[in-house]
Amino acid sequence: MEKRRLPVGIQTLGTIRARNCYYVDKTPHVLRLVEEGSHYFLSRPRRFGKSLLGDTLKELFKGNGELFQGLAIHGEWDWSVQHPVLRFQFAGGNYGDPDRLHRSLARQLDVIGENAEIESRYADAPDRFDHLVRTLHRNTGQRVVVLVDEYDKPILDALPEPDVACANRDFLRGF
Repeated sequence: MEKRRLPVGIQTLGTIRARNCYYVDKTPHVLRLVEEGSHYFLSRPRRFGKSLLGDTLKELFKGNGELFQGLAIHGEWDWSVQHPVLRFQFAGGNYGDPDRLHRSLARQLDVIGENAEIESRYADAPDRFDHLVRTLHRNTGQRVVVLVDEYDKPILDALPEPDVACANRDFLRGF
């Protein structure tokens, strides 16, 4: 049996596959999630693969079939269909600063808009997000996939400052 590296600290499917690391094929479960529902909240302990699962979903919906060669889902998925994927990540930074969440989300929306060549006409995050989703759907004819990683960090970081934690919670709720 070939000895492989463990993918310790690796959070992207592409890196795991490129480095030929061990990978437990969870794609049958991913396929079931996709086929049976539309909105999920995944809560698992730290270091339990949530970010890797998010990246796997991103690659799946973007139609990157080569990453799934040899995995259970490969023959079950239509790789010709590519969905726009919006992935928001809140792992970086300390959200105890009252403006950090707003700046982080604005930057992420800027990058997504630039990559999709969509100019924003709106100043606030919820309207910019809505505009991106509607425009991407109209431009591609495909449903837009939205993935959010570390959604709770802006609230947890601010717990010592209850007013900031509540403001971050309310901002995320509105977004």
